[in-house]
Amino acid sequence: MKIRTRITTIAAAAVGVALVMSGCSGSADSDALTAKGFPETLTLAAIPAENSTDLKASYDPLIKLLEKETGAKVEFVQASDYASVVEGLIADNVDLAFFGPFAYVVAGINGADITPVGAVIKDEGTQPGYQSYGLARPDESNINGLKDFAGKKVCFVDPGSTSGFLYPTAGLIEAGVIKSGTEADISAAMTPIYAGGHDSSALAIASGDCDAGFAFDTMVDKTMIAKGDLKPGQLKTVWKSDMIAGSVFAANNSLGTEAVDKLKSLFTEKVNVKNLQAEGFCEGDGCRITDERAWGFVPVDDSAYGGVRHVCEVTGSDKCKG
Repeated sequence: MKIRTRITTIAAAAVGVALVMSGCSGSADSDALTAKGFPETLTLAAIPAENSTDLKASYDPLIKLLEKETGAKVEFVQASDYASVVEGLIADNVDLAFFGPFAYVVAGINGADITPVGAVIKDEGTQPGYQSYGLARPDESNINGLKDFAGKKVCFVDPGSTSGFLYPTAGLIEAGVIKSGTEADISAAMTPIYAGGHDSSALAIASGDCDAGFAFDTMVDKTMIAKGDLKPGQLKTVWKSDMIAGSVFAANNSLGTEAVDKLKSLFTEKVNVKNLQAEGFCEGDGCRITDERAWGFVPVDDSAYGGVRHVCEVTGSDKCKG
């Protein structure tokens, strides 16, 4: 195990793109571990799938369970983008991170030494995975497929988003709209707008700020409708991607093999809505594990993300290089 002594600090970069995470952890100036073999402070980092000002609230039930099971104090970091989370992992200033599949792959490409400890499932007994939707307003009679996105204002989510950028660019290539997933080729074919969140992308399409765009399936079909942000039928789905490997929690291997293995067991056996409710950490519809609508996690291997790596090869996207 690599013992780290640090305090996590976060500072926005001057350009507002990345965060810098540096310093010492809660185990400051000692090699102390909890009785269960974890650092005294575990730093958990994530970025919002929704346009959230208080992402931590969605993670509170998980944080309480992690603290109980590891004996550590969990410090939550709401990052502004995927790049800052990857930087934190590489610098050993982040212990656990929640990633979309694309960001998980990019983290590894850029040198983050991480292990997946559990993939999200929407309902008990199901398999991990979801789809990207291509969306437009129903009154846009001239937008009925990805080929119709050419020359339009198109909302993407984030350059690091699997279902909000990578798979959509692969679809646009197959439709003959763009030549590759590079920023130059995308900008030559349309006006790309990065909304920052899946809900923000859907709302921008619904309001007319974007002619068309992308978001992941559950956000559009369930989450936003349940919250009253969208009405049924307010957007039409003109394209669906292949199934994408599920979002994933990844552990920094600097925690050590024993701790990482314990986290695998914890996530796949105890991090689920049923157990969190039984523990009294949340109740009813307010029981959330992340800001995704999820039931829990199942075991997952790095090989499950081979499809994402293949899409990176197809698109030639510079975003796949970090």
